[in-house]
Amino acid sequence: QVQLVESGGGLVQAGGSLRLSCAASGSIFGGNFVGWYRQAPGKQRELVASISSAGRPNYIDSVKGRFTISKDNANVGLYLQMNSLKPEDTAVYYCYAEVRRVAYWGQGTQVTVSS
Repeated sequence: QVQLVESGGGLVQAGGSLRLSCAASGSIFGGNFVGWYRQAPGKQRELVASISSAGRPNYIDSVKGRFTISKDNANVGLYLQMNSLKPEDTAVYYCYAEVRRVAYWGQGTQVTVSS
């Protein structure tokens, strides 16, 4: 059973930065589709950033140039560096991993950006 635990959320002013971390119970972040989703109140959950099974990063347009997804060499840590944060980035952020066609989610971490 894969477990994902996020940390690093919080309250920050617009223009500030946060770094989200996701710790996995096993070495799963290599060779699998992994990413960060977010869900704002009243909105659908959306995929913000991902790394394909081939290691290619991808971002939604609204965060390109501001967010960076990465993972550690042991493939147990997944990160999301968020710079130049905007109030519209406020949401619960979830770590996600797809392992052998099974989807795993973290519990979520709240990010609040004040104007």
